[in-house]
Amino acid sequence: MAKTIATVITDMFEDVEYTEPAKAFKDAGHDVVTIEKEKGKQVTGKQNEETVTIDQGIDDVKPSDFDALFIPGGFSPDQLRADDRFVQFAKQFMDEKKPVFAICHGPQLLITAKSLEGRKATGFKSIQVDMEYAGANLVDQEVAVCQNQLVTSRQPDDIPAFNRESLNVLK
Repeated sequence: MAKTIATVITDMFEDVEYTEPAKAFKDAGHDVVTIEKEKGKQVTGKQNEETVTIDQGIDDVKPSDFDALFIPGGFSPDQLRADDRFVQFAKQFMDEKKPVFAICHGPQLLITAKSLEGRKATGFKSIQVDMEYAGANLVDQEVAVCQNQLVTSRQPDDIPAFNRESLNVLK
């Protein structure tokens, strides 16, 4: 059954960490909805390879509209976590135990949402200490799956495993 995946994204996202999972989700029949501060805005990846037109503004959506949350890496999650609307949006997915897929720096949004305590997770090397301080049970492996709900990966090399496990959780 097709699921609708909220994707929180802004400028300086890691290009392949958005494009490859988004393609895998769409190829499996799921809908990927991009969310930023305003609908119609264009955001650009940090490699300048990808430009994404935003589908919805954060004020026009609520977690109950979606089946899962996807947080691509790059500098995007760090920018988004400065905005309480995105923090609360992500926190609600975690609190309701809806699927959350966060790669590379994506868990930064979950750190700010105080949603990693006791959760098995991984992330980019430079945020692993932050994740530990946030109470995550940190593992250094290509993909971590916690309670068939939270899927995290460290870096672009881990995308195939990230996609595989994210799609398994969506089944």
